[in-house]
Amino acid sequence: MGSAATRQGVGRTAKILGYPVNLIGLEETVALLEKLLLAAEEGEKARLRVVTLNPEMLMLGQMDPRLASALQRADLIVPDGIGIVWALRRAGHKRQQRVTGVDLVESLLTRMAPAGLKVYLLGGEPGVAEAAAAQLQNRWPQVQVVGCHHGYFAEEMSPGLIKEINAAEPALLLAGMGVPRQETWLAEHWPALKVPLGIGVGGLLDLWAGRTVRAPRFLQRIGLEWAFRAWKEPQRLKRLRVLPKFIWRVWREQRDPVGLGGKG
Repeated sequence: MGSAATRQGVGRTAKILGYPVNLIGLEETVALLEKLLLAAEEGEKARLRVVTLNPEMLMLGQMDPRLASALQRADLIVPDGIGIVWALRRAGHKRQQRVTGVDLVESLLTRMAPAGLKVYLLGGEPGVAEAAAAQLQNRWPQVQVVGCHHGYFAEEMSPGLIKEINAAEPALLLAGMGVPRQETWLAEHWPALKVPLGIGVGGLLDLWAGRTVRAPRFLQRIGLEWAFRAWKEPQRLKRLRVLPKFIWRVWREQRDPVGLGGKG
């Protein structure tokens, strides 16, 4: 499956600063991915590469051509960051909700565990993926973790790593190598990978491994999970500096969608 055509096949889309985002909720996304994985078990060839989009990723794509290409060619882009949801609601999609990578993956594992879903974990520092796998198996014993690898590998190791992943035959590849690397690596090697479903998951492996904690649920509900993460991980503050510029550019684009919006 390929990018724009695939996105149109899984529901309506909207554009934010030139990037397509699927207008889709959590339950609908989980149902779509479950259907894909069940079809793959029956031998169908459909595949999806999923991006969980936030404002920092989108703004970085404005300056990084490789990331921009990876985002544009993704099969499914869901609104992860509250800033993306804000932009969509401001554009008239008032009922749009967040589809966070954590909620998406954990809901999918819950749905697919009885089928013995095969998962490969890629990312984190050495040892993190293994620790995450142990936690995953504890929470979803029926899920099969068929392989793990850290994210600190040189690009020349990619062919061997892809061979290892393909040999393990996972149905789901979770890549937690941070942005932009997880998105560019998945996009550029997607033709060689033989997995039905690949998702860039950011710090999810660190979360499962117990190296980070998620915001309390009430902060998640009111859209302040980003503030909690910045408080717990001060190094993230640099990434948040793009938010005022993101807000300004979205405001300008939506105020003047044909003229100046999205430039400068």
